[in-house]
Formats: sequence, C-alpha cells, structure tokens
Amino acid sequence: MMQIKKSTAIFVVLFIANLFVAVTAFYILPKRFFYDSAIIAFDKGKEIGFLGSYPLTILFYKVTGLRYLPFPLIALIQFPILAYVLYKIGVPNNFYKLNVKNILVYLGFFMMAIFMSMPSKEFITFLYVAIIVFLYKNHKISYAKSIALSMLLLVLFGIFYRPYFLLIPLIAFVMYAVSFINFKNKTIVTLFYGLLIVIFLSLSYGMLEGHYFSESSREIVNTTRVNASDANSMIISPVKPDTWYGETVAIVYGFFAVNIPLNGIKYIFSPQIIAFIIWQLLLFYILLVRFSKCLKNREEYKYELWILLILFAYFIVQGVFEPDLGTAIRHKIGVFPIIYYALYYEYFRKKLQ
Repeated sequence: MMQIKKSTAIFVVLFIANLFVAVTAFYILPKRFFYDSAIIAFDKGKEIGFLGSYPLTILFYKVTGLRYLPFPLIALIQFPILAYVLYKIGVPNNFYKLNVKNILVYLGFFMMAIFMSMPSKEFITFLYVAIIVFLYKNHKISYAKSIALSMLLLVLFGIFYRPYFLLIPLIAFVMYAVSFINFKNKTIVTLFYGLLIVIFLSLSYGMLEGHYFSESSREIVNTTRVNASDANSMIISPVKPDTWYGETVAIVYGFFAVNIPLNGIKYIFSPQIIAFIIWQLLLFYILLVRFSKCLKNREEYKYELWILLILFAYFIVQGVFEPDLGTAIRHKIGVFPIIYYALYYEYFRKKLQ
C-alpha cells in the first residue's frame, strides 16, 4: 500500500513541476515552436472546417473558446486534462523507482508540458488515442469487439483528421498475420513485413498518382525548409524518392531516422536533439523487448499484443511522413497514452486481475 502512495506522490510531483513548465513555456520557447499554434489560434487562412487536421483543430479551439485565451492559460487547462487521462489509465506501483523505463516516462511528462502548452493538434490526438487504451483496458468488452472498435477508431481518425492513420490498421493486421509464421527472429521479421507492406502501398500509390508517399509529404515539406533555422534535424533520404528504389530507400531510411536514430551523432552540438535521440533509442528498445514478449506469449498477452502492433504500425508510418526529428518526437507525444500503457502493461494486468 505504501508503494502505491509513493508512486502516486511522484506522479503528483511530476504533474505540478511540469504544469509550471507548461505555463511558462510561452515565455521561454523560441518562436518556431508556435508556428502551428498561430495557424490554429488566428486562422488567418480561413481554414476552419470539418475535414482535415488543421480545419478540425481550428474548429475545436474556436468552439471550446480556448483560441481566445492567452497561451499560458491554455496550458493551465490542457496539461491537467492530459495528466488526468494518464492517471486514469493508472499509476504503476513502482513509479517512484529510478529506472530507465520510469525516467523515460518522467521525460515524457516534460515533453507533454512543452508540446501541449499551446493550441495543438497533438492535444486532440492524445485524447482520441486514449479512447483506444481505455477500450483495451475494459475487459468487459470482448476481445474481438475491442480489436474491431479500435481499428474503426483509427480509420475514422484517418478519414476525418490525419490521413496516414488509415495505414495503421492495415500494417497492424499484416504484422499480426506474419507473426503466426514460425521465423527464427519473429520480432524483427514481423517489423520487416510491416515495412514491406507500407513500401508496397507507397509504390502502388505511386503507380496510380505519379508520386510516392514520402515524395508527396516529407520531400515537399523539407524542400521549402532547406537552410531554415527550424530545419536542423530534417530527415533527408540519401536517395531521391522519385523512383521505386528511391522510395524504398527513403521509407527504410525514414524508419531508422525516426525510431533508431543512430546517425544522430551529427547533432552533437544540439544537446536538445541528442537528448531526444537518447530518449527515442531507449524507448524503442524497451518497446521492442516488450513486443517480443507478447509475440512469444500471444494468448496470455493478446490485448497487449494489439496495443503494440498499433504502436509499431504508427512508428512505421512515421518513417514515411515525418519531415524532421523534432516533429517525430512531438507526434509521439500525441500517442503517449498508448506508449504509457505499453510500457506498464504488466501492472495494468495485475490491477484487472
């Protein structure tokens, strides 16, 4: 019982400390952090609407009245909501211990405070994907229904908000099917086939539309940002993605750049990027180990396996579309409820039992 109280106390301390970070971020962060927020808050391009991430986010902040508030006050409202969502998912009974997993989550709180301290598309993404976590936690809902509803939620989010979410269910199902085959290194092979299916989808799309996924997203965004002050962590493929082999290289390179950024040594003079890279490397490794455990014990961890399939499908999709490392980290904080659950699933299983 004392352990639970200690862990809850640490959770509350993290919340209070990072609430201060969130409220003061407006006065500390450089202007580039607020480019998206300015679009959402002021809507000078008159983009408000019911379809697409910017139009819907602008609509949300207008309808709720948040767009009319100063950014520090928005942070004061948003950050407690996000922390409460994590609290309702659960506070692990060893949350007070200083281990790698907990430190990654402590840093996750800090990044939540930074990226959610303003009008943000990630605020909506965070709340939306949390529904999937609560769906899988609620074992009153049957296993099959949980899978079906979570896939439907992802498809709806892809249709109305972020189109690349449409790829997640397909990649997840392919990886799930492949995981039944008895390979020597099932975890790596399952991820490989996830990458393979997104390459196939991109090449098929290219045959129909004349341009591939990364070429029409990451390449276009980064072309306009070369030598810009906010582009020091751009993801640039070594091969131009305007051919089938160039797109294949671009997707594989993007996956590693976003999830296993070993080439990050070149950012040695940007400590904030190095910190993010270390966080990302450790996070990916721990999740990979947990994914391997779920694959080996698929019946016992059938709910947790699907959470990790969704998460790794998302990571694969990030490798296709993310223009830079900073944006990739921000988008990972958008799905932080899933990451949080995946890191502590043993605790939540005990709680259910």
